[in-house]
Amino acid sequence: MTELLVHSFITFFVVIDPIGLALIFIGLTRGLSEAERTREAIKATALACSILLAFMFLGASLMAAIGVSLSALRIAGGLLLFLLAVDMVFARQSGLRSTTRSEQAEAERKEDLSVFPLAFPLITGPGAITTILLLISKTGPAEFLTLLLVVILVMLITLVSLLFASRIVRVLGETGANVISRVLGLVLAALAVQYVIDGIFGAMA
Repeated sequence: MTELLVHSFITFFVVIDPIGLALIFIGLTRGLSEAERTREAIKATALACSILLAFMFLGASLMAAIGVSLSALRIAGGLLLFLLAVDMVFARQSGLRSTTRSEQAEAERKEDLSVFPLAFPLITGPGAITTILLLISKTGPAEFLTLLLVVILVMLITLVSLLFASRIVRVLGETGANVISRVLGLVLAALAVQYVIDGIFGAMA
């Protein structure tokens, strides 16, 4: 159980990348007061957590309904997470962990950023949803509560990171945040490859 807790926490924390989110959050909320930023952070995190919990409870049934095997999910999910890891290592933004230019332009015209683009796709993007589905596929009913605890814990860390985003930016700067993101990207790359290996052996079996 402890091993599952540590593995799930590291994987999910790396994918969410609260430090990197803090930098993006500051850019998106430029011009807002601290009170408005706090409100946006709380709403976005709460909505993102709701989306993840929905996939936790319904994801397995959805995969079964469309006929996707666990092995196929692990291979596809591993490849997707590897692409995400490459973006993190090279400190570049793509549609996997940030908004596109057109989405950024639309976000700048919106008064409420909590739903789009904060909750989705920045906090709960394809990488986070894929990670939830992969972790659920490796856990039984007894371990479900452990995974639920991990999701809530990482979401709380993300909320704290957004609430203190201005201080994080002042302390680390963009370079410091990119260094942390690169290190986390290396960890995620290794985890992604392991998912692919597990999927291949599962399909062969």
